[in-house]
This record gives sequence, structure tokens and C-alpha cells, in this order.
Amino acid sequence: MPYLLMGLCCIVIPMNPVIAQDTTQMASLKWDLQTCLDYAKKNNIQLNSLRLSQKTSEQELLLSQAGVLPNLYGSATQYATHNNTPAGTSGDYKSRVFGSGNYGLTSSWTLYQGGYLRSDIQQKNLSVESANLSILQQENDITLQITQYYLNVLLDKETIIYQQNVLSTSKAQVDQANERFKAGSIAKKDVTQLVAQYANDKYSLITSENAQRQDLINLKQLLQVPTSTQFDIVVPDTILSKKAIVSLYSVQQIALANRPEVKNSQLGIDIAKVGLNKAKSGYQPTLTASGFIGSSYAGSTPGYFTQLSNGFNQQVGLSLSVPIFTKRLNKTNVAEAKINIDQAQLTLKDTKTALSLNIEKAYINVINAQNQFDAAEEAFKSNQETYRVANEQIKLGVSNMVEFLQQKTLYIQALQQYIQAKYNAALTIEIYDFYKGEPVKL
Repeated sequence: MPYLLMGLCCIVIPMNPVIAQDTTQMASLKWDLQTCLDYAKKNNIQLNSLRLSQKTSEQELLLSQAGVLPNLYGSATQYATHNNTPAGTSGDYKSRVFGSGNYGLTSSWTLYQGGYLRSDIQQKNLSVESANLSILQQENDITLQITQYYLNVLLDKETIIYQQNVLSTSKAQVDQANERFKAGSIAKKDVTQLVAQYANDKYSLITSENAQRQDLINLKQLLQVPTSTQFDIVVPDTILSKKAIVSLYSVQQIALANRPEVKNSQLGIDIAKVGLNKAKSGYQPTLTASGFIGSSYAGSTPGYFTQLSNGFNQQVGLSLSVPIFTKRLNKTNVAEAKINIDQAQLTLKDTKTALSLNIEKAYINVINAQNQFDAAEEAFKSNQETYRVANEQIKLGVSNMVEFLQQKTLYIQALQQYIQAKYNAALTIEIYDFYKGEPVKL
């Protein structure tokens, strides 16, 4: 059974809510393309992994934002001390146990770090945006993959319908030939040839049914639907295989301005530039304010609270750290940050080039596919009519059996080419339109 070419999908929509289904409910459903897309966007492991990465980026942003705030630590130390002390003037000693403790609060606050903290917050913000774009990019990839697999199954279904009709016709021809053989109007050889053709048609139908089962399994695996679920798809009323094609330049410009992979690569440059600012901040001094309040006590004389009051102390200070010699650390960090910018710019250029080439391939594919569809449709109609006439002639006994079977073979080949071209054209249209921002729909 011919398959849609995997290479047509160069890479993986308006959202409708996906209703949560248990296994029994899903087993009773036939899903249309939109339901498949919505289910995949909600349950796909790669997408959910990217969503977890996004949450990690958000937590890192919150941590970075908190970096501009002062910290505060509390400490408490308690001791129990045992010793021997002189007992008057007799020279004797007595044993005693007494308590002591220290309590305090310590805080520090980075007042200036060469703009590092501000740059770090900016960089983490960009990382969150990049994580969001990565999710959109993966959704696009999955959308095209599911569309291709979905159309594979539709191709199988239509092929099966046509081959069932062919098999039904073959059965009728065999029955009629047997009647004519009994009447002595045709030779046994002709009957045998029709029986052999019927067996071939039956084999072709079984092959197509097997292909449909395999393609459904492939779609289930891509969707990550439980293997125990009896899964099928909805056949749309019509398949669009002909459409006016927007110019290549227009689609390329739309895609370059809106596709998430391009925006993500542009963000990569911004992230690298902020990284350079962070590296340069290593040359700047760091000014930190610190403070401490605390108290202590030891023994029971004077009283506990009296000692805490008398021992209460406060301390405030400023600390200035100036990098004088860092063993090339800052110089290396700045050099590497500049290299990262150059690398990010190359990545953007490569992304744009690859996207433009993919769109050009999609444009060529859609033009070629529509031309092939036109030719296949014309050939199918011609062979269909010729086969119809040959079928009538064989019924009347005025046609050679070999010529009839040859014409039937040509008809079946034209039929397969027509169905293949039909769904091939539909897929190329969806891929090309998807690049210009149109949602996939059948």
C-alpha cells in the first residue's frame, strides 16, 4: 500500500478543549484531527517535559528577583557548663552547673555589584520567554507529524473502499464466468484467469487493511494513547487537494517574522548579550551592607533578662570588594560571553536559512503535488471509463480476456495513483499553509 512520503514533513491551531476521557470512553470514540491535536498537546511527554522546564525557568527568575533583597539569619547558641569553684577560704571546692547563651540576628544586603543582579533578572526573564517559545515550536512539530499520520490513515480508508468495490466486481465476474462456462460460451482458461484475478484483488484488499491497522497504531503511538484503547479516526466529508498557492516570498516573510524557532533564536542573541553585561560586571566593585543585633548571658547573676539587656549590642557596616587581580577570570568570562553572542548570531542565521529552505521545499512540493493530482485524476477518469466499457464487453463475450485483465490492471494502478496523489496534495497544502500561520484543518 503506498504511503504518504515521510520526507514531505520537513519538521512536529486554534485550541478546542480536550475532554478528559477514561479508557472506556476513549474506546468508544472516533477522533477528528482537531481532537487528536488537542489530546497530543495536553498529553505528549516531550511537551510536558518542556512545560516542566518552563516552570524551572520561572523558579530561577523568582530566585534572581529575590537576589536584590537583603537576607536575614537568626542564631541561638545555648551552653550548659559544669566546673568546680573555691568554697570560701578553706581551700575546698564545690561543684556547680550554670547556663550561658548567645542570640543574634544577622543581615546583609548587596547594594552594588556592577549591574550583575539587574542583568541576571533580565536574563532569567528572557529564559522564561525562550522556554515558552520552545513549547510552541514543539507543538508545531507535533501538529505536522499528527497531520501526516492522520492523512495516512485516511488514504488507507479510501483505498480500502475502492478495493472493496473492485473485489465485489471481481466476484460478480467470476460468478458470471462460471455460468457462461456451464453454458459452454467461454473456455475454462478464461474462468481460471478471472479466479486468479479475484484472488489478487482479495490479497490487495487484505494488504490495505493491514496497512490501515499499522498506520492507526503509528498514530496512537504518536498521540501516546493507551495501547488498550480501540482507536479510530473520523473521515472528513471532503479533502482539499486543490488550492490557490500564495507566493513563496510572502510565506517566507510571514514565517520569518512569526515562527517560534526564529523568535527563540533571536532571544538567544539577547540572552548572550545580557550574559556579556554580567561578565563585565566582574570588573566592578561590590558594595555590601551588613548588620547584626544580639545579646548573651552567662550564669544566673545578675538575672537572665538583666544580662540580656546589658549585653544587647548592634552593629552596622559596609564592605567594599574591589577586584584587582582575578587570575584572568573576568577577562575569560568576557571573551567567552562575546563568543556566545557570535554563536547565537550564527544559530539565528542557520535557523532562518533552514526555515526558508524548508518553506521553499514545501512550496515546490505543493506545486508538484497539485500537478500530479491533476494528471492522476485525468488518468483515473480515463482508465475508469475504459475499464467500464471493457467490463461491459466481457459480459457480452465480445472482449479478449487477456486484454480485459490488462485494462483492469491499468485501472487499479490509476486508482492507486489517484488516491495517493489526492492525499499527497492535501498534505502538502496543509504544510505550506501552516508555515504562513494558518491552523491545520481538514
